[in-house]
Amino acid sequence: MTDPLLRVVNLKTHFRTKSAGLFGEKKAIKAVDGVSFEIAPGEVLSLVGESGCGKSTVGRTLTHLEKATSGQALFEGQDFLSLSPAKFRPLRREIQMIFQDPFASLNPRLKIEQTLAEPLFIHEICQTWDEARQLIAEMLEIVGMDPKVMTRHPHEFSGGQRQRIGIARVMILKPKLVIADEAVSALDVSIQAQVLNLIKKLQHDSGVSMLFISHDLGVVRHISDRVAVMLEGKIVEIGDKQQIFEAPQHEYTRKLLRSIPRISVKKEVA
Repeated sequence: MTDPLLRVVNLKTHFRTKSAGLFGEKKAIKAVDGVSFEIAPGEVLSLVGESGCGKSTVGRTLTHLEKATSGQALFEGQDFLSLSPAKFRPLRREIQMIFQDPFASLNPRLKIEQTLAEPLFIHEICQTWDEARQLIAEMLEIVGMDPKVMTRHPHEFSGGQRQRIGIARVMILKPKLVIADEAVSALDVSIQAQVLNLIKKLQHDSGVSMLFISHDLGVVRHISDRVAVMLEGKIVEIGDKQQIFEAPQHEYTRKLLRSIPRISVKKEVA
């Protein structure tokens, strides 16, 4: 049996609210409250649930954007939650994140070539601009964009194009684990399928493992190997995609499945 690439054990991320009044007590918001799961090499695990259930906080905690309260996250056997920013830095190449908002995730002041070259120089993949531009051109073609756009700025692109650039920035590092946080939810419906198919193809071709975070079960069904259902900071059900969609065990999972929009066509009576 293959060892998991990522193993999360009893992960908790709690936040303290500001006290009400001068002497009010601070309360803990248990955004993530004892989450455990594993992701095998090359596997796509989707984390689904309604807004506010804590699924995005799981992704942000695993990328050190939020501080874990307790628990473990082992990447290739190494627990990285307690690492200092300096010691976690080498792992940033291996663990990358696709953000939800393609408008906020790109620096408006930087040209596309600068945005994509930055991680290449930080992680010492390239030493010269000629090397970087060659890799950038290849990556832009892979995500379906003309390499000539590298001299342009983010405001010159649509939301779908910006998300493709964000995906290129992640995949150019050849990570082992990608955390996609609502990667298509901010896009127009007509563009969502195109970007989702791109993510699926890149994952298949590269063999990268993925934690795909979404509230949309239709999207999840298209891309997942396994599905974990999250409710109020906890995972209430986890299993193979087929089992979750065809024989859900938890009432909340059944409720989510019933909420998927369906189009019914009425037969005309002759």
